[in-house]
Amino acid sequence: MNIAFFASSLVSAYWNGAATYYRGIVRALHERGHRVTFYEPDAYDRQKHRDIPDPPWAEVVVYSAQDEAEVLRTVESARGADLVVKASGVGVYDELLERAVLDLQGPSTLVVFWDVDAPATLDRMQSDARDPFRALVPRYDLVLTYGGGEPVRRAYRGFGARECVPIYNALDPSTHHPVPPQSSFEGDLGFLGNRLPDREARVEEFFLRAATRLPQRRFLIGGSGWGDKPMPPNVQNLGHVYTADHNAFNCTPLAVLNISRESMARYGFSPATRVFEAAGAAACLITDAWEGLETFFEPGAEMLVAHDGAEVAAIVDALDASRASAVGQAAYKRVLAEHTYAHRAALFDEVLQGRATEVETLA
Repeated sequence: MNIAFFASSLVSAYWNGAATYYRGIVRALHERGHRVTFYEPDAYDRQKHRDIPDPPWAEVVVYSAQDEAEVLRTVESARGADLVVKASGVGVYDELLERAVLDLQGPSTLVVFWDVDAPATLDRMQSDARDPFRALVPRYDLVLTYGGGEPVRRAYRGFGARECVPIYNALDPSTHHPVPPQSSFEGDLGFLGNRLPDREARVEEFFLRAATRLPQRRFLIGGSGWGDKPMPPNVQNLGHVYTADHNAFNCTPLAVLNISRESMARYGFSPATRVFEAAGAAACLITDAWEGLETFFEPGAEMLVAHDGAEVAAIVDALDASRASAVGQAAYKRVLAEHTYAHRAALFDEVLQGRATEVETLA
């Protein structure tokens, strides 16, 4: 199948939290025999902060996002693909792309909306009856999401989606795996995530409050945007941590922390990419509590769960290297058995085959 994929970026994780997800999915689709052309705009200085070259498992087309005409020409170049994907959060001309890709729809071309931030999209449509995407949802052949479970499926169907299926985040074992520790990442608890409006308050609670309660312990925070954020003296701000260093970041501290964005925690069933990255590195992961966690990992055995910063601090204070290793190894075993991008790509094929058969029947 020839797939045209319009999204934020495949080659740069700079201000692009979906990069690992796209890489895992696209690479796994290539390994199943699909041919992917990935269209990404030259925007937000991502091309200046590439962390991988153009990969052999996808053709990357970088287009200028200076005017609508150029965007429309880029969309037209994808005509004839078997499948056209418009991902959420491209960052420039999203509304235009959401309309334009539907013009490529036809008897031999399915058009899919792939939502990598369904809680934000749904909240936006629910709060604004004039949101232009509301009228477009029923026209897409299929909506895929990278999280959300049944609450998201029900919400999308409520907006008229023909079908909505979650294709969850996962692990690419070829890129995220155990490595030797790195001295620059030594500490008791590490957190990796960009500073975002619906995450910041939860970072203050789960990470900074925990650090304040354990002044004798060393905490690490990595990600863009934290430079002017006041931090306790036992917190080291690492700035942007490139993808190539994520394995060492996960393998070195005693434990690493996952903090869901507020909207994702509210919808549930939305494990962040970092969860699977950490499990793939056999890290001991402490996560904030969210509905659906037990669908992916066993709380207390494969992940440690906290409901607030005080509980994070208590877990870290009681944790020793032996316990941390046991939790990390259990998560590593589970993620390889059930949660790789090969598993997700197999589901993608199954869903697409079913949708294509349905379209042919209707035709």
